[in-house]
Amino acid sequence: MNCPACGNELTQKLAGNIIVDVCEGGCGGIWFDRFELDKVDNLEETEGESLLNITKSPEVEVNPDLRRYCPKCRSIPMMRHYYSIKKQVLIDKCPSCAGVWLDAGELAEIRSQFRSEQEKEIVTEQYIANIVSKYMGR
Repeated sequence: MNCPACGNELTQKLAGNIIVDVCEGGCGGIWFDRFELDKVDNLEETEGESLLNITKSPEVEVNPDLRRYCPKCRSIPMMRHYYSIKKQVLIDKCPSCAGVWLDAGELAEIRSQFRSEQEKEIVTEQYIANIVSKYMGR
């Protein structure tokens, strides 16, 4: 597979019990197959620490505004959206295979948002309750 951001060939890296594809020596991005990101997306999941320092080449520049295509599905353009309700990190997700591409540094940003899955659920529930109360006029 080739990197959707810089075209470099992706290499496999073991993180706990998952194998992800990384752009080692290129732009430093990471490809997660469906549901893999959920296993390393908060501080409580220590397996994700091994993915925080992917070697990045200083010569490789990535234009964040360019549309990315799924490295697995190849011809499918990925959708860009916020990872969580905190709306701090934009990710690229394939609408076909549900894989996720993270640019260099985005995993660290995602992991810093929530300490645990429980904290993420609480914040999400509070956010939804706030929207519902505004909608209901309370």
